[in-house]
Amino acid sequence: MHEILVVEDDIALSHGIAMALRSEQIHIAQCHTLLAAKNHLAVNPVGLAILDINLPDGSGIDLLRELRGRQGISVILLTANDTETDIVTGLDSGADDYITKPFSLAVLRARVNAQLRKLESSTSSLFLLDSYRFDFDTMQFSKNAAPIELSKTEQKLLRLLVENKGITLERSKLIDRIWTDGAEYVDENALSVTIKRLRDKLEDNPSHPEYIKTVYGIGYTWAVK
Repeated sequence: MHEILVVEDDIALSHGIAMALRSEQIHIAQCHTLLAAKNHLAVNPVGLAILDINLPDGSGIDLLRELRGRQGISVILLTANDTETDIVTGLDSGADDYITKPFSLAVLRARVNAQLRKLESSTSSLFLLDSYRFDFDTMQFSKNAAPIELSKTEQKLLRLLVENKGITLERSKLIDRIWTDGAEYVDENALSVTIKRLRDKLEDNPSHPEYIKTVYGIGYTWAVK
């Protein structure tokens, strides 16, 4: 599922963009001011942002510059400012693409799909799942934008779970994949302990987990929402 944030103060246009882009694989969030967009981004993972430059409470360029500090977010600027200077400023500020008004929704869809393809090919180690953001390349993990510290073993287990979300992974296979130091014997309790630690760090209610589910007699799965 791709999460796209549309920041556009023209409400009718914002709704039109959302209707044109929304699908089973794409979820659209709409904000009409910079403040609303910043509040949304503080607690929601987003893969692509479509930003109008001229907003009631400031410039989308300012938000673009803030987003450049976040890995895994592509940005398309959408604006009536079509001079060469405006376009160069937007691209130099870090925009991945720039579309001027008026525009064709078909062209917008094509540009968006191009950015999503790039995102998929470049973020194989980045997972945006509901309120979670797991970046295994940079070893940065967060929930609702709050950082989470994970040990190397916890990272290995988490990656196996999210890479195979919705699939039950057997305990024996998880042990083989995580503890690969050549040890002849690994206490199976080590897996249970690591699962508990992950739940304590990630779940709202670790005793009744929503995501890291036990499949009794088999193993564990990251539940698909």
